[in-house]
Amino acid sequence: MKIFRTPIGACLAVVLLTTACAPLGPEVAPPTEAPAISTLDGGPTPLPTRTLIAPGSLVDYAAQTGDTLPALASHFNTSVDEILAANPAVPASATTLPPGYPMQIPAYNLPLTGTPFKIIPDSELVNGPASVGFDLREEILKRPGFLSGVTEYAFGRERKAWDAVGIVAENYSINPRLLLALLEYRAQALSDPFPSDTQQTYPLGYHSSLDQGVYRQLNWAAEELNNGYYGWRSGSLREFETTDGYIVRPDPWQNAGSVAVMRLFAALDNLQVFEHDTSPDGLYATYIDLWGDPFARAVDFIPANLEQPRISLPFLPNRVWDFTGGPHPTWGESRPFGALDFAPPAAEGGCAVSSEWVAAPVDGVITRSEEALVVLDLDGDGDDRTGWVLIFFHMATNDRIAVGADVKQGDELGHPSCEGGIATGTHVHVARRYNGEWLPAGGVLPFTLDGWVAQAGDTAYQGTLSKASNVIQACTCTSRENRIIYTPPGQ
Repeated sequence: MKIFRTPIGACLAVVLLTTACAPLGPEVAPPTEAPAISTLDGGPTPLPTRTLIAPGSLVDYAAQTGDTLPALASHFNTSVDEILAANPAVPASATTLPPGYPMQIPAYNLPLTGTPFKIIPDSELVNGPASVGFDLREEILKRPGFLSGVTEYAFGRERKAWDAVGIVAENYSINPRLLLALLEYRAQALSDPFPSDTQQTYPLGYHSSLDQGVYRQLNWAAEELNNGYYGWRSGSLREFETTDGYIVRPDPWQNAGSVAVMRLFAALDNLQVFEHDTSPDGLYATYIDLWGDPFARAVDFIPANLEQPRISLPFLPNRVWDFTGGPHPTWGESRPFGALDFAPPAAEGGCAVSSEWVAAPVDGVITRSEEALVVLDLDGDGDDRTGWVLIFFHMATNDRIAVGADVKQGDELGHPSCEGGIATGTHVHVARRYNGEWLPAGGVLPFTLDGWVAQAGDTAYQGTLSKASNVIQACTCTSRENRIIYTPPGQ
């Protein structure tokens, strides 16, 4: 792997030099897409060789699931306008690109990028269609490792290992197969029945007194994985550092799932260990041992030009609420910034009990209702790993709708509250997923509620909702400037 072998304290000069000067010549691939290594056919597939080309030269690229024009512009250090000019058949209005679509990218890539080896497909990171049919309990119990005997307090109550792992998978929408592979790779949790104290306390090797045990270690890892995955998805992540201060720049042809795993290992390891972890002999080899080649199960789960269905505001008609939070983390503190917050105006601030109702913004079925959380499955199949899903958090226990309920747009789901997580005032937190993938509230496919279109601000919780000439600024306050009312069509 080629990386900046520069301690982090000296990186500022490198970044400034790269920004201020014309590129010296990117390291880019030959005309073929970088293949994943497979060991199933008698030996590994050779990786492509990166060669120097003149800045702005066109390189071949096959669109990957979930790719967007802004993200590709970031990966190849170019611009959306240049990509569109080189690919006139691609409309500027495209949200997501067709998987496998052949493109030419004008590349001004940064030098010293990392390995082209792909560790896992994106569908092995997201808890989406590729997870359907995977039985966590069976996978844990059929193996002799210590994980089968683990019981921990997780998300509100004591849970067996498979439930604890499953809660992390559901809450963060991380493929449970990846979580188990990480536990096996780092602590032999599926194969070693006699673990050391360290294996049990810090099974992923993240030594923090606040993150002990399987559940908390996985929560920490899920935050790191989502930051890497959605950072690469959006183009906001361009580099990260290992624990000994070396900069890693992902190869422009990399996929989001592999970059997420790389970023996680960089947070755990020094350069030497990181290079092993992200090689064919690292986590990938554990996948091969457990379930075979992960790319054999790859699913293109984000279609071309994805569009959001019509969704109303999440409260009853002709009721005034406050828009209190622009795009911010969907779950925990990690990316993407896919959630919006709404609060009923209150005579008193803080966590006052509210009689206002959160209402279903669209028809669907309730797939989860627990611990301040309600999940609404829009396609009605009862599986929130497939299709469009809305997530409501900080929902009061009192009057919360039951699991399995079929709802119509406008039906009452429960009351906003301060329950669950950290909240300084009564509100409801709303986010969306498609086929298990969290979607940013701003960007190429903005969260749109009753025609109000979300736009991200400079930082989390800032931002606006706009409809025609009306613009509402998010504010943790109650005022005329951040009030919004749902008026049904025809009224």
